Amino acid sequence: MSTSAISLSIDEARCLALRRQGFGDEDLLPEGKEGVARTIERLGYVQIDTISVVARAHHQTLRARRPDYDPSMLHDLLAVDRRVFEYWGHAASYLPISDYRFYMPQMRRSPSSDRGKQWVEENRGVMDHVLRRIEQEGPLASKDFARTDGRKGGTWWDWKPAKMALELLLTQGRLMVAERRNFQRLYDLTERLLPGHADTQVPTDAEVRRFFVRRALNAYGVATAKEIREHIGRMDLQALRTTIDEMQEEGDIRPVTVKGRSDLVLFAEPRTLETEPFGDGRRCRLLCPFDNLIILRDRAQWLFDFEYTLECYVPAKKRVWGYFVFPILLGERLIGRLDPKADRKAKTLHVRSLAFEPWVTPGDDVLEPLAEEIARFARFNGCSSVAFDTIRPAGHKRAVKRLVGAALRDAAR
Repeated sequence: MSTSAISLSIDEARCLALRRQGFGDEDLLPEGKEGVARTIERLGYVQIDTISVVARAHHQTLRARRPDYDPSMLHDLLAVDRRVFEYWGHAASYLPISDYRFYMPQMRRSPSSDRGKQWVEENRGVMDHVLRRIEQEGPLASKDFARTDGRKGGTWWDWKPAKMALELLLTQGRLMVAERRNFQRLYDLTERLLPGHADTQVPTDAEVRRFFVRRALNAYGVATAKEIREHIGRMDLQALRTTIDEMQEEGDIRPVTVKGRSDLVLFAEPRTLETEPFGDGRRCRLLCPFDNLIILRDRAQWLFDFEYTLECYVPAKKRVWGYFVFPILLGERLIGRLDPKADRKAKTLHVRSLAFEPWVTPGDDVLEPLAEEIARFARFNGCSSVAFDTIRPAGHKRAVKRLVGAALRDAAR
């Protein structure tokens, strides 16, 4: 089978990546929960995060792609329809239930570390107690288990034994998340939650490797071996290279080159190579720091020429752009950054910093779609007004405030 490389321009690679990420084709998916479910299935995972200066990351990722998204849809897909489940994807994630079987080998190997194995051996009584209570009482949260070691609660590495047991039992696949209440997990027995239509045939290691290669390429369009590895399945690098070679030989994937980027060795599934113009007009979207499009920072650099670092873990004095900065996607380019914080009591979205990339000229063609997106973003986060601090370059605050105010008034009519 020929493995000659397919050549794309950087614009074609970018358009392909955006389409595979669910941008530009909103009208092709059903409205409501079904559209949300299919979006998660395309992405392969949606990352969960605890930071709550605005609505949490998983809701922001879906909102950016689904205009009618409401958090109740994700709740129902997990707790009622069982179309998704919580497990370890790129990190803690919502995953398609159709992919469940490919996580079973990981469940069977858990815990994989010597420290984890030692903990299980020393705390089998705790594990059995947790399972027995859930079996008898139904779904329980961590707070339903009192400490039994006489210690007070501490930081994340000092969880009470029952919390550790719950997490290990989840990782082992013996428990699943039944639902979240106020962001707190409720755990129940897998046998009570796993839907009958879920495939539970355990795949071989080779099948798992091929699955995660396809998963990444389906979500990214084109990707390097490093990006494939970092998408979800962090497989052994040598095993990944062997799998890629085999899939190329069989014609399942093809090598791709990007003009002007001889340093990149990329791969794609032939069936996903759609290189027509993106066609998303001037639609603007704010992308949370854990959005699938920009979560791999090196990828954002080569694909969008956009250098991005999440600075919430950086001391305040050393931050350049802000605490929880959202890259701004306009059409097919990342044009700037916005650092938001929602004051839910006052119903005010504070834009602590708005900065455009040096090459952007913020005229009406930029400011109008951006203002519409800021207004949508404010409403989604329970805010009816927007306050601005710093805008860079200076001189645009008055225009931005006027346009955002008009967009909010139009939405309220």
